[in-house]
Amino acid sequence: MNIFVVDDEKLIVKGLAFSLEQDGNTVDCAFDGKEALQKIRDNDYDIVILDLMLPEMNGYEVCSAVREFSRVPIIMLTAKSEDDDKIMGLEYGADDYLTKPFNILELKARMKAVMRRVSYTTDKAGAGTGDTGVIAIGSIKLDTNNRRCFISGREYNLTSKEFDILALLCSNPNTIFSREKLLNIVWGSEYPGDVRTVDVHVRRLREKIEPNPGEPSYVHTKWGVGYFYGE
Repeated sequence: MNIFVVDDEKLIVKGLAFSLEQDGNTVDCAFDGKEALQKIRDNDYDIVILDLMLPEMNGYEVCSAVREFSRVPIIMLTAKSEDDDKIMGLEYGADDYLTKPFNILELKARMKAVMRRVSYTTDKAGAGTGDTGVIAIGSIKLDTNNRRCFISGREYNLTSKEFDILALLCSNPNTIFSREKLLNIVWGSEYPGDVRTVDVHVRRLREKIEPNPGEPSYVHTKWGVGYFYGE
């Protein structure tokens, strides 16, 4: 993989790069938020390891800015262990998080899990779309190959998890997915978070695509059961 590591602690970056390169990966690095954002714009990375506490721009700001133009998987590194901080990272578009100090083997395992989830969800969402990789239902069109979302011809920039949720629901219209089921499919069974993560991402998805998020037209709630797509 082509891996991008962002941390202002150069010894940590050096250690991570050495270990990841031993597995045959290519590693690029940056030491502040602005440099990181520019490099992500200019390069095609498979995954980003992003520290929260950075000079120039913090990890939240970088992650939010990246999600305006890219769905590249992001694992956030944080010295904070509070649930609210972890949820905030996910709200800004991170795919997973790891609290410092961490074991390099755990980081590698989480990287593999994130990449499996991205591959699995894209494959599952694209099932039945033929060679085009397009899900077209009602006014929604999803390009699962390039992970782009169009509604009534207008493109919407979604995070990787928002896209995965919408693609899964659109691939199975009127099928209700419980929060636990969505968590297992989109985040993977290894994910240590709870179902509040699903609610956070669905809320942000609705804020982006729904004409009236309070009365959704696409992503509906079956109270006490879960979420489903229907127009």
